[in-house]
Amino acid sequence: MAVEKTYLAEFLLRMGDTTLILGHRTSEWCGHAPVLEEDIALANTALDLIGQTQLWLGYAAEVIGDGKSADDLAFLRDAWDFRNLLLVELPNGDFGQTIMRQFLFDAYHSILLPRLVSSGDLRISEIAEKASKEAAYHVERSADTVVGLGDGTEESHNRMQTALNRLWPYVGEMFDSDDIDAALAQAGIAPDPASLRAEYDALVGQVLGKATLTIPHSSFAHKGGRTGQTHTEHLGHLLTQMQWLQRAYPGATW
Repeated sequence: MAVEKTYLAEFLLRMGDTTLILGHRTSEWCGHAPVLEEDIALANTALDLIGQTQLWLGYAAEVIGDGKSADDLAFLRDAWDFRNLLLVELPNGDFGQTIMRQFLFDAYHSILLPRLVSSGDLRISEIAEKASKEAAYHVERSADTVVGLGDGTEESHNRMQTALNRLWPYVGEMFDSDDIDAALAQAGIAPDPASLRAEYDALVGQVLGKATLTIPHSSFAHKGGRTGQTHTEHLGHLLTQMQWLQRAYPGATW
C-alpha cells in the first residue's frame, strides 16, 4: 500500500535525526572515557550510528526531492526542524548516565530494527538489515555494562540508579503513536511504536533486574521531539557545536 511522501520523509527524519544526535553525543566521550576499552567502544558505537544516519537521511533527501543531501539535512536545519527522540539529545552527564541512556535506546533500537527488516519499503528493509546487526551488538554491550555497574560497588550502583531515575521519564516518547505512525503501519512500512512496548519492557526489566536497579514508578513522559515542538534547550547547544564548521564555511568541501 502506498503512503504519502511527506509521511515517509517524516519517518526517515525521525530515524536519521535520532541516530545523528546520539552518535554525536556518544562521540563526545572520545578521549574522555574512564578506561581505554570504553573510549574505543564508545567511539565505534558513535561511528555505527553516524553510518546509519547517512543511510536514513540520504533516503530522506531523495524522498523530499528538493535537491538537498544528507549533509544538508544534518548541518543546515535548525533545532525545531529536528525529529529525534528527546532522550538522545540530553547531555552525557557522568559515565553511568551515558551508559544508561545508551542501553535504554539500544533496547528500543534492537527491537524496532528487526521489525523494519520486513518493511514493505525495500530501502527501509535494506537499511534496517544492516543496522540491526550493529544494534544487536550495541544492546549486548550496553546491557552488560549496566549490569556490571548496577550490581557493582555501592557508588556505581547509586550512580546507575540516579541515571535511571533521570532518564526513565523520556522512555515513553519512544512508544507514542500519531497519525504518521498509523499510516505507516497500515501501509506495512513500519510497526506501530506502541506495539513494541511489551517486548521492550520485558527486555529492559530483565537487564535492570540483574543490575539490581529499580524502575521508577513515575508515569510522566516527556514528549515533543518527534513532532519538533518541544525540544529541550540542549539540542540548540549541541547543534552549535555540531554545525559550526558548515555554518562558518558554507558549502566548503575537502
